[in-house]
Amino acid sequence: MFPVFARDRAPSTGKTSDKTPTDAKEKRMTRGHHRLRTGLIFTALLGAALMFGAPSHAIDLAKGRQDLPEIVLGDTNGNDFAVPVKDITMEGGKSYRLNITSNGGKEYKFMAPEFFRNVWLNQIVVNHLEIHPYGAPHHLEFDDAGTISVEFVPIRTGTFKWWIEGLEEKGMVGTLTVK
Repeated sequence: MFPVFARDRAPSTGKTSDKTPTDAKEKRMTRGHHRLRTGLIFTALLGAALMFGAPSHAIDLAKGRQDLPEIVLGDTNGNDFAVPVKDITMEGGKSYRLNITSNGGKEYKFMAPEFFRNVWLNQIVVNHLEIHPYGAPHHLEFDDAGTISVEFVPIRTGTFKWWIEGLEEKGMVGTLTVK
């Protein structure tokens, strides 16, 4: 139960008493030990949180993003298969915005499944409406003219192929390279 101290011994017989800390001094001492133990636990937990918590120099990777060259599908001169920029290079761990624009000549299904699986997607923006996906999209589809912005951070290096489904033989292919 409680440790036996010399003060707990009966003065005349030398035997230990069965008394519990009932007087005020002993209660204060018990409360004091409890407060000390609670304070030590709190200090240890606070120290662990400071030591293993987020570093003070952590940055928000989604801020300070860079715009990549735009991928434009089709041109305004009637060439529905024109793609001026096909290959884009970026660095892993940095935040980027990739605008993919359709000039509306055809229905385009932008495919880049391996790339999408190897980036952290912050958001996809269409007409100032934001989509915050939990996972990788299968494809981005254009039924009409417009722009889809993809904001992401590459997390794995490599060269990833993109293509417009069904129009690969027309030259609507390219690569997204992460160094």
